Amino acid sequence: LTIDVLGFTGVAVVLPAAMLLYDLVFRVRRPFPRRKVLSGYLAVTTALLATLAAFAALLAGATVNEALALKTEAARLQSEAADQWAYYQAKGIKAAVQEASRAAWFAIGKEPPANFEAAVKRYAVEQEEIQKAAREREHERDAKSAEADHLFHRHHGFAISVAIFQVAITLGAVAALTRIRWIWIGSLVLGLAGAGLLLSAWLR
Repeated sequence: LTIDVLGFTGVAVVLPAAMLLYDLVFRVRRPFPRRKVLSGYLAVTTALLATLAAFAALLAGATVNEALALKTEAARLQSEAADQWAYYQAKGIKAAVQEASRAAWFAIGKEPPANFEAAVKRYAVEQEEIQKAAREREHERDAKSAEADHLFHRHHGFAISVAIFQVAITLGAVAALTRIRWIWIGSLVLGLAGAGLLLSAWLR
């Protein structure tokens, strides 16, 4: 899920601001005190929602970038672990060759050279070390991947909250033009929902 949250935020901030400026310029044509109060509330809530949307967009961008970096690191560790396991298999093949050579010497009734047995033991020790290194890489890979998945989950929460703030700001702009109070209340409800989602994603 990829959302151009920064671009949407810029449009959502500029458009309502222009509408509210128009409202303030022509306020003399709307002399009713209650409507003036509503204009002030609309200006404050729209500015607050725009600020929260910008903050959520910043967090969404930061978390997805960090998550992608962690996924890249996890892929690198996976590649290193695969190399270690290939090295482990190569040592095993060498040990098998040495063991087959010893068996051939025994088959003809002769004692094999001592270096055959020493090589088999050496390869076994090296395999243990290589296996340990490979499992360490896999453990680090799993930790990086899990952390990246968690950040992606947080990013989705931030991105959805930005979308909710966009809708809330749009409703605020509509309320500024139509002077319908329940539309402004709907904007506030959506703004609170977006703020709750933003807080939830931030505290994860």
